Amino acid sequence: MRALDKIFRSYLQKRGYAVSKLPVRSFDDGYSLVSYSSHDEYVSIQIDGNKKKIDKVFADEETIGIICDYLRPRSPKRGLCHGSRNGTEVRWFREKLGIEVIGSDISDTAPDHGLIQWDFHERNPDWVGRFDFVYTNSHDHAYDPKKAISAWVEQLAPGGVLLLEHTLQHGPQGQTKLDPLAIDLPVVPFAILNMSDGEYAVTDIIKPAHNKGGGRFYVYVVTRTLST
Repeated sequence: MRALDKIFRSYLQKRGYAVSKLPVRSFDDGYSLVSYSSHDEYVSIQIDGNKKKIDKVFADEETIGIICDYLRPRSPKRGLCHGSRNGTEVRWFREKLGIEVIGSDISDTAPDHGLIQWDFHERNPDWVGRFDFVYTNSHDHAYDPKKAISAWVEQLAPGGVLLLEHTLQHGPQGQTKLDPLAIDLPVVPFAILNMSDGEYAVTDIIKPAHNKGGGRFYVYVVTRTLST
């Protein structure tokens, strides 16, 4: 039986289907999540992954430049980046915009890179309503995307924007214990709207011309709805 299962999985993988043995739960909101035995397991996996990838950067300067071009007409004064690992994108935003930008990471390596050690799911009273933009490409590390995104939206100053850089690798093909959240690229606006309880939504999409993460990718711009 195990041999047949292996053959079947190999057949599907060769034809481009994502095949996973992970304990995955699918939700009607348009996303799926890997399950953990405990919150401690989640934190341990995230910190271990951070340390193993500490010298790797998923953000790229070209994309950050495009985002900065989008932000400049808004005259931002303060920004926040979540899941920043070694702080590279934080430095790029600071240099290109010439403003205060801080970053967070769950790992105890965060202070070594000028970041604040913080679980991005959790509410930080000092950050509420303070930032003209919040950026991340690490939302696929969220074990509870509704909790995380709601916390990030709460951190926005009036007129602020949440920027989610989303590639094909943020979908099922990139889902692992380290990257528990999977949302297919075109489904993101629908998934976020369903998570939001009407409090926020994707209101714009930045579409860089270059490819990344296996193909086309978008930066989804999330803002509060007018009713909140």
